[in-house]
Amino acid sequence: MKLKTLVSGALLGAIMSTTAFHGAFAADDTIKVGVLHSLSGTMAISETTLKDAMLMLIDEQNKKGGVLGKKLEPVVVDPASDWPLFAEKARELIQKDKVSAVFGCWTSVSRKSVLPVFKELDSILFYPVQFEGEESERNVFYTGAAPNQQAIPAVDYLMQNEGVKRWVLEGTDYVYPRTTNKILEAYLKSKGVKDEDIIINYTPFGFSDWQTEVSKIKAFGAAGKKTAVVSTINGDANVPFYKELGNQGVKAEDIPVVAFSVGEEELAGVDTKPLVGHLAAWNYFQSVDTPANAEFIKEWHAYTKNDKRVTNDPMEAAYIGFNMWVKAVEKAGTTDPDKVIDALVGVSVPNLTGGYATMMPNHYITKPVLIGEVQENGQFDVVSQTPAVVGKEWSDYLPDSKDLISDWRMPMNCGNFNVTTGKCGGKGS
Repeated sequence: MKLKTLVSGALLGAIMSTTAFHGAFAADDTIKVGVLHSLSGTMAISETTLKDAMLMLIDEQNKKGGVLGKKLEPVVVDPASDWPLFAEKARELIQKDKVSAVFGCWTSVSRKSVLPVFKELDSILFYPVQFEGEESERNVFYTGAAPNQQAIPAVDYLMQNEGVKRWVLEGTDYVYPRTTNKILEAYLKSKGVKDEDIIINYTPFGFSDWQTEVSKIKAFGAAGKKTAVVSTINGDANVPFYKELGNQGVKAEDIPVVAFSVGEEELAGVDTKPLVGHLAAWNYFQSVDTPANAEFIKEWHAYTKNDKRVTNDPMEAAYIGFNMWVKAVEKAGTTDPDKVIDALVGVSVPNLTGGYATMMPNHYITKPVLIGEVQENGQFDVVSQTPAVVGKEWSDYLPDSKDLISDWRMPMNCGNFNVTTGKCGGKGS
């Protein structure tokens, strides 16, 4: 009995060792890449396209020979617009699937949900969407716009080109709109705008009953001063919002709306004729006329087998982040997160607007700022473009942030260094 048990145990051990060996071989044969985007729920309207874009980029890289001589293997999960589920799925990708990096999240609340997981497990997240800043993490690389690369330049444009004096800050009720509007309110007041000329309103995710809110906007804009709406409305709530603007005859020449979360994808479900002239501030539009963008659009249509599929700003941010990761892995000669994190700072890759994006020591990138007007065909006519702007992680307009900087290189290696106290810490992300 004992001999039989020993033999069985040895046999089981051999089988387990063989299984472990084959598992290790399979893992070593490819480099796994995590894709963490909502494919269902309120954010699917925006995030599904990013999942498709990542699969295209991985496919294109594999056609070039992969990375470090190995094929890339995408691992796609659906956190379903459920913010705590993002953390669970991120942990699954890192621990179970052994991905080398994760490309994902859209809302700031989903990013905040996964941050502790990436720090604990020392993995890498590339975040491709505009956001509120006020954060700099060693394990995160922010390829979307910070407020100084989108929100503040948009307000400057409205002040200087439209003569706007009254401001409606309209957003979805979560961290990105609230923090961005806090920064914008402070910025507007620094420019002499009075309290009575600013109103701030928030609605839930998926909000659809916009009649009352749009009526309030019209009433606020009827005071004899040029009024604009700065929109941080996110997800599928944008469709009924824009429809109601059209229903109530809110025209761009009367009360222009500048959006930070509405691009070509979101406008695909809207009758854009009543919206012509309304604005969006991004760092890329599909209508940008460059050889790199023309090639990207061609590849996108070929990959999706659909010439009507649009491109948008977060797709360009995903494109930039992915190419930076590939370049850093090749530079480091490994997918080891610590080595790749160090290798990423200073990496430059082409963007789609005719320039280059560079990863800065604060883990933000350089981006031009574009203002576009909605056209009848759902595209944007670019009416303003700046040179490349360095993303600023901590706002100059918030008292707790104005003395903070970030630099993840040694010897500082800190995301919230206080230049007044000379210490790392204080207000952090």
